[in-house]
Amino acid sequence: MARDWSKGEEYTRPVRRILVGILVVLMFATFLLWRIDSPRVERFRAQLVDRIMPSFDWALVPVTRVVGMIEGFQSYSRIYEQNQELRRELRQMKAWKEAALQLEQENAKLLDLNNVRLDARLSYITGVVLADSGSPFRQSVILNIGARDGILDGWAATDGLGLVGRIAGVGERTSRVILLTDSNSRIPVTIQPSGQNALMVGDNSAVPLLDFIESPGKVRAGDRIVSSGDGGLFPPGLLVGHVLQGPDRRFRVRLAADYERLEFLRVLRSHAPERIVDPGALIAPEPRPNPLPPEAAAPAGSDAGPEGATGATENGQ
Repeated sequence: MARDWSKGEEYTRPVRRILVGILVVLMFATFLLWRIDSPRVERFRAQLVDRIMPSFDWALVPVTRVVGMIEGFQSYSRIYEQNQELRRELRQMKAWKEAALQLEQENAKLLDLNNVRLDARLSYITGVVLADSGSPFRQSVILNIGARDGILDGWAATDGLGLVGRIAGVGERTSRVILLTDSNSRIPVTIQPSGQNALMVGDNSAVPLLDFIESPGKVRAGDRIVSSGDGGLFPPGLLVGHVLQGPDRRFRVRLAADYERLEFLRVLRSHAPERIVDPGALIAPEPRPNPLPPEAAAPAGSDAGPEGATGATENGQ
């Protein structure tokens, strides 16, 4: 077997040398052909290119595809860099937004301090969230403040930034807050800047529905939503969230409160406004008396002479 293998190698080695020599000669001839400056050689080169190049289109297809892939990859790299830059700018904008909201809250606090009113209805009390008693059918939290702290049913609860819910159940030391996302929650709201009134309906999801909008065509995604104060349920002007349009084209609310980290809640003391039931305090115009008594008034159509007119004037005086 080793002898046969050596014989095969003895035959292939000369053939390999011959092929390598022919290839070297062809390359050298091609080099000389492209280096010679002669009109005949130039015509021959042109004819050779016209004959060979059209038949090599199939060989250029992979090269064209590879070049296209390289250009596409470079374009994708540029798009990726632009996307990363936009993400960084978006994070910076979010940071500026949070700073602006904090400044807005600080400004509101300073305005309140500038116009101090010692009124319990304008104050608040802060409680700690003890437990989250939420379920697929009911969403609420428990606070460590109750009747001993003066908490009443129906008062609004916020997390310092946005509305969270309302007090629904008060014990001696604890109270329950029904969240805005609960299916039993129905809150009248106002959409700014269009001023449209609507009803925010909880559906046990993180983005409640906006229903009964007066003019849906005037509502845009991102519009600010505040409590309207209708019905005396909540004080007006409390921040609720912003308008969000879902995949079903229905308007929803992206809540401003951070429901993922509810640690402290601020309960606003709000009492029902007084109602005017007695209209007696209203100022009404007094009836003006008739300057002429009934017996002095002349009947219509009668001829009153100068004496009668003079007598009527004296009686009126």
